[in-house]
Parts: sequence; C-alpha cells; structure tokens
Amino acid sequence: MATKKEITVEEKLRALYDLQLIDSRVDEIRNVRGELPLEVEDLEDEVLGLKTRIDKLKSDVETINFEITAKKNLIEESKALIKKYNEQQKNVRNSREFNSLSKEVEFQELEIQLAEKHIKEFKGQIEQKKEVISQTKVNLTERETHLKHKKGELDAIMSETEKEESALLKKSEEFEEKIEDRLVKAYKRIRSSVKNGLAVVPVERGASGGSFFTIPPQVQVEIASRKKIITDEHSGRILVDPTLAEEESEKMQKIFSSIS
Repeated sequence: MATKKEITVEEKLRALYDLQLIDSRVDEIRNVRGELPLEVEDLEDEVLGLKTRIDKLKSDVETINFEITAKKNLIEESKALIKKYNEQQKNVRNSREFNSLSKEVEFQELEIQLAEKHIKEFKGQIEQKKEVISQTKVNLTERETHLKHKKGELDAIMSETEKEESALLKKSEEFEEKIEDRLVKAYKRIRSSVKNGLAVVPVERGASGGSFFTIPPQVQVEIASRKKIITDEHSGRILVDPTLAEEESEKMQKIFSSIS
C-alpha cells in the first residue's frame, strides 16, 4: 500500500475543511430526502402484509369450501344408507332386526342434521372472511396508491440528487486519501458525535462555529497561524480560521456547481 504524501499542517487543515464541506453537502442531499426512503419501505412492507393476508383468507375460504363439499358428500352417503335401511326393514324377520335398522336410520338422520349444522356454520365463516377480504382489498388499494405517490416523490428526488451524491462521495474518498489515516479517523469520530455532523468549523466572532464559548485570543492567533491542529476544548471540533474557511468554501462551491 502506497504511503500518503507528507503535507503541511495548513494543507491538512484545508483538506479537512474541504472534506467537511463535501460531507455536509451529502448530508444536505440526504436531508432533502428526509424520511421518504423509510416511508416507502414501510409502505412496501404494509402492502406486502395486506396481500399476504388476502392470500391467507382466500386459502381459508378454499379450505372451508372443501369442508362443505365433504359434509355434502357425507349427507348423500347418509341418505343412501337411510334408503338402504328402509328397504331392508321391509324384509326383516323379527322386531329386533327392525329396531336395529331403525336405530341405524336414526343415527344417519342425526349425521345429516349435524352435517347441515356444520355447513351452515361454514357458510357463515365464508361470508365473514369475504367481508374481511373485501375491506382488506380497499385498504390495499389505498396503501398502493399512497405508495405509488411516495415512490414518485422519492424517484424525483433521487433522479435530481443521486448523480450529485455519487460524485460527492467519490470526492470525499479522494480528499480522505490526502489526509493521514489518524486524522481521518479523528475527523469521523468527532463527526459522528457532534450535532449536524460538523467536525471541522471556522472561528466565528471569537468562538467555535455554532458555539457560544469564547476562544482565548492567544489560541485564535495559533489557529490563524495554521501551524498545528487545534480542537475546541468544549465540543472537540477541529478549528480553522475564517480566512481559510472562506477560501475553501469558494473553491468547493465551484466544484459543487460543476457536479450538480
């Protein structure tokens, strides 16, 4: 692996501030998208869930219809047996055989009644499930319309910003390559722990950018001399002088304009 070229402290500060400007621009782009990607993802999950529910309900209806068919077949079988037993009763030799067949007929009649009761219950279940399917389909249509709208919003934003974000991320990697690994790691650590992801800030009105804590005049002189990396004792941010910040901002704006 090639060793990174040794650069001056001032060059490091400029590269760090450039890196900050690039990463902040990426943050802005992602903020424009806001919660849209998550909203789209949630809606996709919801639509899939509703479709799965409808499929499950339809499967339940099919299963119940099979049960109804089975009960109807059972009724036909019982009717056939009753007819058979009634015919046999005509040829019995004694009352014991007649009574035995009568009990068989009675049993089959009870089987028919029970099967008809189950069929009625099954039909009630089907009606209930069909109502749920109907309402779920209404919900699905509403959610799909909402998803289509949100996807349209996201696609429009993505088409506007994806190319720029990709170019910026490449630039971010290029600028990282100019800075020693130790500083890059420190920059990323600070960036992840501070508000707005600002790890490198200029001195503004005698204080660290975005802070109300005044920086001692001697420290401000040291910052302006660009001889060493100085961090804010309160926030931990890396500090640069206003002139350097302005120069790098102008330079980076030209780069942003060329890739946006």
